[in-house]
Amino acid sequence: MRTLLLRPGAEELNYEIRGIVKKARQIESLGYEITWENIGDPIQKNNVVPHWMKEIVADLVSQDKSYGYADSKGVLETRKFLAGLNNQKGGSQISAEDILFFNGLGDAIAKLYQFLIPTARIIGPSPAYSTHSSAEAAHANTSPITYNLDPDNQWLPDMEDLYNKVKYNPSIVGILIINPDNPTGMVYPKEVLEGFVKIAREFRLLLIADEIYQNITYNGIKAIALSEVIGDLPAISLKGISKEFPWPGSRCGWMEFYNRNGSKEFSKLCQTLENAKMIEVCSTILPQLSIPRIMSHPAYKAYREEANEKIGKRSRIMKEILGDIPGIKFNPTQGAFYNTVVFEESFLNPEQFLPIEDIKIKTLLEGWLNEKEMPMDKRFVYYLLASANICVVPISSFCSDLRGFRVTLLEENEEVFRQTFQKLGQAIRFYLNSTKKELV
Repeated sequence: MRTLLLRPGAEELNYEIRGIVKKARQIESLGYEITWENIGDPIQKNNVVPHWMKEIVADLVSQDKSYGYADSKGVLETRKFLAGLNNQKGGSQISAEDILFFNGLGDAIAKLYQFLIPTARIIGPSPAYSTHSSAEAAHANTSPITYNLDPDNQWLPDMEDLYNKVKYNPSIVGILIINPDNPTGMVYPKEVLEGFVKIAREFRLLLIADEIYQNITYNGIKAIALSEVIGDLPAISLKGISKEFPWPGSRCGWMEFYNRNGSKEFSKLCQTLENAKMIEVCSTILPQLSIPRIMSHPAYKAYREEANEKIGKRSRIMKEILGDIPGIKFNPTQGAFYNTVVFEESFLNPEQFLPIEDIKIKTLLEGWLNEKEMPMDKRFVYYLLASANICVVPISSFCSDLRGFRVTLLEENEEVFRQTFQKLGQAIRFYLNSTKKELV
């Protein structure tokens, strides 16, 4: 081309969660069944949407209003309903005017970073959810800035690390919190959230909370919303229905603006996001119309409680199988439906392998392993895919210096779930104890 096409930072856009699928499809094309543990899609893992929920959607589909435009901010009835849910918590109060709908949280996240000046940085957790870290890096034309989550302390944030990075980097204008967390499954205790608020208050920062898993907690844990602890600080909460209903194909998410008039700059950001949505006209209307009817349905609370209990049971099964394997750091999950398993780095070496009988798969793997400067967790992930046909995501792809992998807790069939993780546990033990490289 006569000139460069890509802006600096654009190459930071990466989504290994779906990228690994290309390699899995190669094995699948050879006649092997893949166990998909790479992406948080409950529907893919046999989650059955209840009949009463389908009836609500079907009724809405039969109504002419479902085929028109919504208000640019979103369906007014739905925004009023959601504002009411927030206000019942007794923290920061909002109105329908403080809610803005998007076509999924991916859309919302992209818009949020798009309108920040490149020198304004949002510090986020590491391991990081790729959509956030990639979007932040692309907007800033450089690598993302992160604070550490500690696998030796139940994945809670290293607050000293966060404080020092904020203190000595004046370009940081905001802190991202993912609660419950993806990819670790950790849920922030109230005192930790209050720690974030204290830092934000001291340095006059914006708080951004991705709370899409807010109502997916289990084993006696409940998530506290950011709105309950922020007081008068400016903040944005990101929410959606993809995981909770679940309806990932709806592409329906929203922002809630807290204390939008407490800061001139924050108020301008909120208005800019609303103006951008007006240019697009509106977000998809059908899932918005469904929200009040589904979430206020008499069966909804029990449905969500039952679903959470099932995830909690699967988290306990996972702990039973993986919790005592030498060479890994395992933390039981508390929320969302992921777990991040970390290798003790002293247990990893470039000669480890898993046995593979099919010469065609061996040939594929040989090609994959030629990738330059491959992190050793990615090497394990490729071997796992080639040997056990289990597709997971390396944690190095989550903007982390740790080495491990993320799995889901979504498989509804308990027998299949148990078999999958027994197979995974066996693969980990074999790999960490293997002494020579199979592929030469």
